[in-house]
Amino acid sequence: MSNFKFIKTKIKDLYIIEQKIFEDDRGYFMELYNKKDFNEAGLDMEFVQDNESKSKKGVLRGLHFQKQHSQGKLVRVIEGKVYDVAVDLRKESETYGQWEGVLLTSENKKQFYIPEGFAHGFLVISDYAIFNYKCTDFYAPEYEDGIIWNDPDLKIIWPLDGIEEIFLSEKDKKQKRFIDLDI
Repeated sequence: MSNFKFIKTKIKDLYIIEQKIFEDDRGYFMELYNKKDFNEAGLDMEFVQDNESKSKKGVLRGLHFQKQHSQGKLVRVIEGKVYDVAVDLRKESETYGQWEGVLLTSENKKQFYIPEGFAHGFLVISDYAIFNYKCTDFYAPEYEDGIIWNDPDLKIIWPLDGIEEIFLSEKDKKQKRFIDLDI
């Protein structure tokens, strides 16, 4: 019996993952990844790199992708709250150009699996957040690209209530619009 619930989203191959949490008066225990359970759910990937970031409220990282060496990502929040977004960049997909968002928190302990072929980003909506993710390929900065977070064609609905300022990296301030992508 699996310790995971794999929730399909409106976009094929994109999953919200809930895991069983075993709690008692000492604290809790949970599995974050189990190759056998993931494979049985049709998620047959190999992770090669783990990353972690800490960001303050209003930081928006993304929407990032790699033109080559595309990365699948299994993302989660260790502390705080983020709104996590994936945009389908697979031209052959019925949902090309569509997005899905999910609230990831240290309380709900949900994970989000974003396969290769997606742009990814997140907005920190708590005072700070520690964000962790596993990747299916290595970071390749020479193939890095992105989409501007507030692209008018994508119409992503970011939860901006209580966010006084959006903090972007210099790179993310200069990202292209979706219609201008060369992928």
